[in-house]
Amino acid sequence: MKPNVLKTVFVWVIILFLVGCLQHKEKPFAGDSSGIERELPNMIIFLSDDQDIYDYGCYGNEKVKTPSVDRLSREGILFENAFTAQAICAPSRSQLLTGLYPLKNGCFANHTQTKPDIESLTKQMRSLGYEVIRAGKSHLKPSGVFDWDKAWNGKPKEGVPRDYIPLDSIEYYFKHAQKPFFMLIASYLPHGPYYEVDNPSVDHIKFYPFNDHKKDDASFVKKKAGYYRSIEEDNVQLDKVLKLVEDYLDDNTLFIYSADHGVSGKFSVKDVGLKVPFIARWPGVIEPGSRSDQLIHYVDVLPTLLDIAGGEVNKDMDGKNFLPLLKGEDVEIHDYVYGVRTNQNILKSEVFPSRMIRDKRYKYIRNFNSLEVLDKNLGDKPNVNVFIRRGAMAFKDEPFEELYDLQEDPFEQVNLIDNPEYKNIKTRLMKDMFTWMKEQGDFLNDQIGVMPIISAPNFKLDEETIRRTIPDSLKNTLQQADYFVIKHW
Repeated sequence: MKPNVLKTVFVWVIILFLVGCLQHKEKPFAGDSSGIERELPNMIIFLSDDQDIYDYGCYGNEKVKTPSVDRLSREGILFENAFTAQAICAPSRSQLLTGLYPLKNGCFANHTQTKPDIESLTKQMRSLGYEVIRAGKSHLKPSGVFDWDKAWNGKPKEGVPRDYIPLDSIEYYFKHAQKPFFMLIASYLPHGPYYEVDNPSVDHIKFYPFNDHKKDDASFVKKKAGYYRSIEEDNVQLDKVLKLVEDYLDDNTLFIYSADHGVSGKFSVKDVGLKVPFIARWPGVIEPGSRSDQLIHYVDVLPTLLDIAGGEVNKDMDGKNFLPLLKGEDVEIHDYVYGVRTNQNILKSEVFPSRMIRDKRYKYIRNFNSLEVLDKNLGDKPNVNVFIRRGAMAFKDEPFEELYDLQEDPFEQVNLIDNPEYKNIKTRLMKDMFTWMKEQGDFLNDQIGVMPIISAPNFKLDEETIRRTIPDSLKNTLQQADYFVIKHW
């Protein structure tokens, strides 16, 4: 073969080789040991279950052992003002994976499902070339919205009061992954039932203004000690996962830790329920040991992940992209975050809905079925009125309106609603909250005297549960026409 022909062939071989390399880089995959730089990171969220933000070493509790979470805070960024809109499992998790607040996505009562036409994280990340996996607890419905490529439930573990995350499956996947992936690792801990702790000491528990009065309550101290022990075990799980990340994945892995809501404020709109731990680690992108006090929300997670993956954020989403914060820019993401509450469809089902708006300093709450306005909420159906009255009496100490200065009163102990100095703040927050509610399609509004009851699927108001007694005279007295029906339930 002539030298010029050989040269031409050689050039074309080089060109074809380079083209192949470029095509390979456009489709990066995890576990690649070839040294080729990858643009798409693997993404992992480790989600604990029912843990207060106040019960971590890195968030100021020196009496609880959370070494793995504390380690992540040293290696990444800790958010001081991260929130979920609802302090219940299913609604909180649904926000995280849809980018939508509970009222808009449809899952605002526990044990319910989102609207069936929503495109959640699973479909959106898959369309960008990601494999999507759930490992552990679900509490997400319907399966058509949350359609995982792979899903592994937890496994019983001897001596542990709750199921363990499927560590063997997680390890196998990390070791053999062939493309970028998103994995939700959803722990069953520290959610009760808790460990049994012998001879617990009150000195080993940290108390706050919202539970300080229980220091002499032996049953509370015992339960809290078991809760702390469950937290420790959850950190053992997290440590094992982090070790697997080190063994099988590279630095191009975004790792997020959070807990779905607080247990001390569960079913409420207080910060102890809605404020969540949120820590992110991404070597080479996130500055180790950094902190942010900007307001972020669970609805922001999906838009942020989509931006990182090169996708577009649906304009109908409630969330905003906070990638600039991960990169070290101190920019405002939200003026306000919002919260909702329904006590229907839980074991202590009662009619007591609430809504909340919060900026960095002030918080406004309206409890729509407060005893203060009960008479105006009663209608022309005596059988319905019984349950509306019952709901108001179940929370008789909660006022119609609440206003807090969170800078001076972070645990919401002093209600400023009647203080004339805060009148303008109340008016501003209230106006913006009702504007948001209207945008969300809320079935409540600013008119006193509207108190619909929800046709929740699991726990009917006129049926007993293990935590709720109903007189025989009230059983099965509500008809379908008495309820506000959620069509997609």
